[in-house]
Amino acid sequence: MTNIINKLSEISSKYDAIFCDLWGCLHNGIEPFEEAVCALNNFSKSGGIVHLLTNSPRPSSDVYRQLDKIGVPRDIYQGITASGDASREALASGKYGKKIFHIGPARDEIFFEGINEEVFPKNIQIDRVPFNKAEGIVCTGLFDDEVETPSDYTEQLLEAKNRGLKMLCANPDIQVDRGTHRIYCAGSIAKAFNDMGGTAHNYGKPHSPIYQLARIKLNDIAGKVIPDANILCVGDGIHTDINGAVKENLDSLFVTGGLAAEETNTFKQPEKAKLNKFLTASQLTPTYSIGHLR
Repeated sequence: MTNIINKLSEISSKYDAIFCDLWGCLHNGIEPFEEAVCALNNFSKSGGIVHLLTNSPRPSSDVYRQLDKIGVPRDIYQGITASGDASREALASGKYGKKIFHIGPARDEIFFEGINEEVFPKNIQIDRVPFNKAEGIVCTGLFDDEVETPSDYTEQLLEAKNRGLKMLCANPDIQVDRGTHRIYCAGSIAKAFNDMGGTAHNYGKPHSPIYQLARIKLNDIAGKVIPDANILCVGDGIHTDINGAVKENLDSLFVTGGLAAEETNTFKQPEKAKLNKFLTASQLTPTYSIGHLR
C-alpha cells in the first residue's frame, strides 16, 4: 500500500536525487506551480540534485527554453532528460528508415533540427518526405491537439500499417492537461497504431532508454554514480511516471492531483479509499503519494 505524505520534505533526506516530471507536477503548460517550485528549490538547496525527466518530444535544449518562457527558475533543477533526446538517437540509428514522415504540430519541427549533424552512436542521413514516399513515421503529437483526437488519424494509420511502416513515438503520454484543457499526445496515436496491428515504439517513460540516458546525465552532474536506491521519481502519470519507476526499481512519489485528480478525488490530498481503488485497478503501487508536489 502506498504511503500518503503531506510534503516532500518528509522523505527527501532519504534521497540524493529526484527525477521529476514536468506537466502536472511542476507546471500546467502555462505557468509553474509555486508550491512545487518551492519544494524542489528546498531539496536542491539542501544538496540534492533535481533532474527533470520529461516525455516532451523536443530535445532537452528546447525544453530549457520552454521552461524559461513560462517562468520555471533554472536554479531549482540540474539538467533535463527529454524523450526527444532518446528518440533522436533512435531515429539516427536507421531503425525507421531514411525517408521520414512527421505526424505532429509545427512547434515540434525542432525535433529534426540538426539531426544529421549531431554525433550519435549510429548515424544515417534523415530526409523529411511526404507520407506517400515515407519509409517510416515519427510522431511527436497531433497536428492540432486543440481539436483533433486519435480517430482523425485512422485512415492514414491503416495505410501505414498496410505498407509496413514503423512508427517512432517521441512522447508516450496519452494525454496531458494544458491549463484546464485535457489534450491528446503522441502516445495516443502510437497506441491506436499498435491496437490496429501496426508497429510503434516508444522512447520516453515508462520505457528503459530514457532512464538509461537520465542516469548517465545524473552521474555526470554528480561527478559520481548515484545508486538507484537514492533516486526518487516524481510524477502524475500512473502508466508512465510510476510504471517506469517500478520497472526501473526506483522509489516513486505519485502526484495524484494531476491526471488522476478526478479518480482519486484529490483537492489538497487524495481520498484514501479512492486512491487505493485507483491503484488496485492500475496494478501499480507507488512508494509514496501526495495531492500536489509541495
